Amino acid sequence: MLIRNKLILRFTLLVVGIQLCFSVFIYYFHATTREQRFINRLAGKATMTARVLVRHDSLNHGLLRTMHRRDLFTVPGEQISIYGPGQHLIYTSADNLSQRLNSRYLSQIQPNRPVHFTDGHLESIGMYYVRNGEPHWIFAAGHDDFGHQLLEKLGVILLAANLGAMVLIILAGWYFAEESLKPISRVVQQVERITASRLNARVDEGNGTDEIAQLARTFNHMLGGVEQAFESQKSFLSNASHELRTPLASVLGTLETAYAYDTTLPEAKHSIGSAVEEIKKLIALTNGLLSLAKVTDPAFQQQPVRLDECLTQALEACQSRYPGRELRLEFGKLPPEVEDMFMVRGNEQLLTTALLNLLDNACKYSTGPVRVSLGYLTAATLRVQVQDQGIGMEPHELARIYEPLYRAGSASTASGYGIGLPMTRKIVQVHGGEIRLTSQPNQGTTATVELPAAE
Repeated sequence: MLIRNKLILRFTLLVVGIQLCFSVFIYYFHATTREQRFINRLAGKATMTARVLVRHDSLNHGLLRTMHRRDLFTVPGEQISIYGPGQHLIYTSADNLSQRLNSRYLSQIQPNRPVHFTDGHLESIGMYYVRNGEPHWIFAAGHDDFGHQLLEKLGVILLAANLGAMVLIILAGWYFAEESLKPISRVVQQVERITASRLNARVDEGNGTDEIAQLARTFNHMLGGVEQAFESQKSFLSNASHELRTPLASVLGTLETAYAYDTTLPEAKHSIGSAVEEIKKLIALTNGLLSLAKVTDPAFQQQPVRLDECLTQALEACQSRYPGRELRLEFGKLPPEVEDMFMVRGNEQLLTTALLNLLDNACKYSTGPVRVSLGYLTAATLRVQVQDQGIGMEPHELARIYEPLYRAGSASTASGYGIGLPMTRKIVQVHGGEIRLTSQPNQGTTATVELPAAE
């Protein structure tokens, strides 16, 4: 069921329920008032009859007949029965009146405690009356035709009003649901126009304050991430296809040439050796691409890790790659309020890989000493800096350094595929940190990594 239909249905049920409860209350209140008013009328009739007719142990029948003829307040279907001392029937307004219910309720009547009961449409009241010290029991009954007519008219009015109001409520619910869902419909229409070729489009955020605006902002944020990932994927595929095509073509050309022209074993071995070197490069490039793809969305549980141990492992691995290179490790200020030094939350292997990539680049493009410092920027932030004295980079090259498979012009002669820095940046980002590179041509490059310290 559509949300619009759900809103209309729930709004209609809620308002109709409230209206029905209000109508039932009005009807019940009116019915109770009518009943009480008629009971009071019967009680007044019984009291008047007792005062007028019961005189000195005698009953004035002639006066009663005269009163009934002249009484302007006679109740429709009026029936009066009087019981005297000993609960004997001494008078009825008609000889054919049934005294079955009167006899049943006679014993329940107490002084100042009248009894009210009904017999079909006939409503009755029994009262206790004392005259000259002798008890009398008076029953007055009748039909409240006028009161029931008014009650029936009220019921018809309430029924018609509820039916008419239900139609209006449905129309109002449809109108309000339509107006309330217009912003969502607008968002849906705008989203339907966004395709793979129009990922730069954004959803209108409306007034910027309500829930629809929050939804639009969330969706725009998601679109920004999708656009960035899509562009990164396009760039990655373009560069990867170019990088993979070259060694594959080289291997194929070497093998075809060897197959066609090599006639001796030394020539064949030389061709095979060249193909093996190209295949090794291809394997290294493929492994780097796979590692970068894994780091893009890592699925690992963050655990407490000592960053100084990760840096030590990276330094040892880098020293083994470049035995003659001088690596200087320095420690910055240590805040006294930190108990467990150099603790971060993350994955030890990934952090070691990121630091090793920075050290490898520093040693690869620098012939002088490489300085590494580890310390605290604040009590909540750890900082690692790797500084070399190498060839450096131009500003336009520095702006593209994090693109996968991009290599600066000054680094084109060195080995590598342009995967290390993008991978390092991804690792630092998934650990909640930041990485910054500053560089000057022919003066060197400084890489700064900042990571949140473990609490």
